Amino acid sequence: MTVIVVTGAASGMGRACVDSVRDLAETVMTVDLNASQIPGTEGIVADLSDPHAAQAVVERVRDVGPLRGLVHAAGISPTMGDARRIFDINLVGTQRLLDAFEPLVTERSAAVCFSSSAAYQVAPFVSPEQDALLDDPLAPGFLDRAVAAFADPGYAYAMSKRGVIRAAGRAAVTWGRRGGRVNSLAPGIIDTPMGRQELDSQPLMQDMLAACPAGRAGTAAEVAEVVRFLLSDAAAYVSGIDVLVDGGMLQGIQQVSAG
Repeated sequence: MTVIVVTGAASGMGRACVDSVRDLAETVMTVDLNASQIPGTEGIVADLSDPHAAQAVVERVRDVGPLRGLVHAAGISPTMGDARRIFDINLVGTQRLLDAFEPLVTERSAAVCFSSSAAYQVAPFVSPEQDALLDDPLAPGFLDRAVAAFADPGYAYAMSKRGVIRAAGRAAVTWGRRGGRVNSLAPGIIDTPMGRQELDSQPLMQDMLAACPAGRAGTAAEVAEVVRFLLSDAAAYVSGIDVLVDGGMLQGIQQVSAG
């Protein structure tokens, strides 16, 4: 039985992805602290900040069948933790998961890791030395160095998601040797509980939303449809890229800034 794993599956974009990818595999495994509440799936209750959690999920998949897909939507936003926790969950957790799943990769295995449009906003200010730091998130002392360099939670969030984009790009090469594909996806402002929490607490995000050509926040279902495409055979030649799903927001911001 082929298996698709969805992390962060209990709510928001992760929950929408569960519904969008059901027909791509015979079994959907959902990973979340509340994963057991999702009907029609095999729930795995796990905290992916636990260094051993990724390998435990892999062992469950190995027992069921070939890996068809991985949707890694689990993560936290700037209002949900300090810089250390943000890097630990968003970037360290992503690297552990990609590494742990690599031995299960076969032809048609595909992964989508959630990044963020915030990664694009910090990109012009990132040095090669900072990228080198992000590129080795499992190195001893990484969290101490990352927090020292990016202590503000908002900046840490953006940089952690830049690290996710780079981790997915590296994994596209290593998974590709086994016949698999890896991409990342960068949502803009999306109407989910987490998105509304950030929108309510950060006035700057209201300005960002006002600059969005789409004139509204995106929906979790719209993001999930892009995820479905990236996992599907229709995207068989798409790997190693980040897909921005923001309704044109970044372009709108740039034009407002330039004008």
